[in-house]
Amino acid sequence: MEESGPVQIMVVGFEEASFQGEILPELKRLREHDIIRLVDPVVVSKDQDDEVTAVDLSDLTDEEPAELGALAGALVGLGAAGEEGAEAGAIAGAEGAEAGMLGDETMWSVADAIPSGTTAAVALIEHRWATPLRDAIRRAGGVALADSWIHPEDLAALGAAASDSTQ
Repeated sequence: MEESGPVQIMVVGFEEASFQGEILPELKRLREHDIIRLVDPVVVSKDQDDEVTAVDLSDLTDEEPAELGALAGALVGLGAAGEEGAEAGAIAGAEGAEAGMLGDETMWSVADAIPSGTTAAVALIEHRWATPLRDAIRRAGGVALADSWIHPEDLAALGAAASDSTQ
């Protein structure tokens, strides 16, 4: 399997699950252009009686979950116990991926966090666009020192805080 790009977990809540047909076509466009890969998208709904329904929307082949699980497990195992840990981690990761990358425990944790009458979309998104950039940085001898997502709302809040402090 080719080396994977960085993976982000994204949880988006909707008060009303009245999707207007915009989200799935945009995700499809991003996949077709190899910008992202949806590793394990799930839509979780909780009705007014707190009954939970989950729908898995993964676009992985039958083999890819085990391959991604093995890669993640090997990396965790390598960090914990060197090469022996990498081998054991790969086996455990491949076996664990059969239940889905976002296992039942994660899904119930998400379900506990969403209010009654709400729907949440939960996805692991592989940022395929970042792989060539990461590889170029590595070839140039660069290493990541830090990374973080900064959302527009974060910048607006920073501006508001700065404005308040100057008054």
